[in-house]
Amino acid sequence: MDDAAAVLGRADFFDMCTDEQRAMLGFASDRQRVDADEVVYKAGDVPKGAYVLISGTLKARHEGPEAGKPYALSEPGSVISPTALILDKPRPVTITAVTDCELLFVPRTAFLKLLRNYPDLAQKAVQRVERELNSYLNALDPLRRKMKGR
Repeated sequence: MDDAAAVLGRADFFDMCTDEQRAMLGFASDRQRVDADEVVYKAGDVPKGAYVLISGTLKARHEGPEAGKPYALSEPGSVISPTALILDKPRPVTITAVTDCELLFVPRTAFLKLLRNYPDLAQKAVQRVERELNSYLNALDPLRRKMKGR
């Protein structure tokens, strides 16, 4: 549990949590090994939570006609799909291990329970997700303008 709380402490997304809250999430989290070339989840899947990269390198690839180049995630503490902690929606990317990886899976149910018990944390989480969604939507603006020009 302490080890998982330390992993969460290195993840920017969880900086909104107190040490005690990270310890509670760490207790509910699950450490996982993923082999190179193994798919963590596919575009269209609805993950039941988020993943924190402990070690290794992952590749994220958007699917569909607007897909760009895949990008790598190799920074320990990177949170994969933090919005999946709150939103029960399909993901737009496929996440695949490039190398053997170690991940910490944080279940949505545990995060939502924590939010119910700590309303101030819930407000911080909503603000963080709003910022991330706005950033994502702003990144799509050039594509949207290009599509309207056709």
